[in-house]
Amino acid sequence: MADEALVKNKQVVLKNYVNAGLPKESDMEIKEKSIQLKVPEGTKDSILVKNLYLSCDPYMRNRMKKLEDSYVPSFEPGSAISGYGVAKVVDSTHPEYKNGDLVWGMTGWEEYSLLTVPGLLFKIQHTDVPLTYYTGLLGMAGMTAYAGFYEICTPKKGEYVYVSAASGAVGQLVGQFAKLLGCYVVGSAGSKEKIDLLKNKFGFDEAFNYKEEPDLDAALKRYFPEGIDIYFENVGGKMLDAVLLNMRVHGRIAVCGMISQYNNDKPEATHNLMYIIPKRVRMQGFIVSDFYHLYPKYLEMVIPCIKEGKIKYIEDVAEGIESAPTALIGLFIGRNVGKQLVVVSRD
Repeated sequence: MADEALVKNKQVVLKNYVNAGLPKESDMEIKEKSIQLKVPEGTKDSILVKNLYLSCDPYMRNRMKKLEDSYVPSFEPGSAISGYGVAKVVDSTHPEYKNGDLVWGMTGWEEYSLLTVPGLLFKIQHTDVPLTYYTGLLGMAGMTAYAGFYEICTPKKGEYVYVSAASGAVGQLVGQFAKLLGCYVVGSAGSKEKIDLLKNKFGFDEAFNYKEEPDLDAALKRYFPEGIDIYFENVGGKMLDAVLLNMRVHGRIAVCGMISQYNNDKPEATHNLMYIIPKRVRMQGFIVSDFYHLYPKYLEMVIPCIKEGKIKYIEDVAEGIESAPTALIGLFIGRNVGKQLVVVSRD
């Protein structure tokens, strides 16, 4: 094999497990290795990809811990971390992929990745929309919003919908899907800039800054005097406790995430669960990968909405793989506005 095919490959590497507390940029490092731009001889059904865009997602916090019995494995200290991304196929021994194909799915946080199990990849068919959308709106975050809202919450026109962490990658979409269906939608977020976006860009009926509400129960009663039919849960903790006091009879809660708890040594207790009994509330956790079979159906719905301007999407873009650790940590202190992604390469 020709030496000129050997290239430098910068990687984001986890130094050690971070089992409690807020992770820091210094828990990760950029390492430079080298890689041959060819699938190794005799390696079947594999592809080598050039990573273009990486997705920063809250679930990645738990992968920094030493996990037992988890739906997703821990990162390996000393190795490149992995996550969702958009990539271009450089070499392939897989019958379904050829050089130049664009894909999204699980890849390494590095410039080039050898993927020996490309089962977690989707070929990108629609290239008349921004490729970055496949880190969010047309990727995992979009499917999460779609599955959680339509499949778990079974919404009906006119229902009262509340979304926490509403300006994030998933929340901004749930609110817009609910509005398209004719629901009343309120979102919460943690800054004035985010509240303005929710009301003026994403079309939420109301929005509030949870940091300015000493009494979350009172805040929810102000915005939902009739109670909440659907709660899309991204936060957990005190917010979930307040919501449980305000659910309507036969309400539904889709538990997508609990970002307020990921850095805690011990999870906060939930005190108001008993209210789901008299209100007959259905509360269900879900994992997006259980719903990927619906991806073609989701694209059928959402691509026309994008082209007609019915769905807006905000991205927070960090430039260069060196910026990836800072971008990821920013999720846990609310620094990002919209979908956080990292540009590794634009071609």
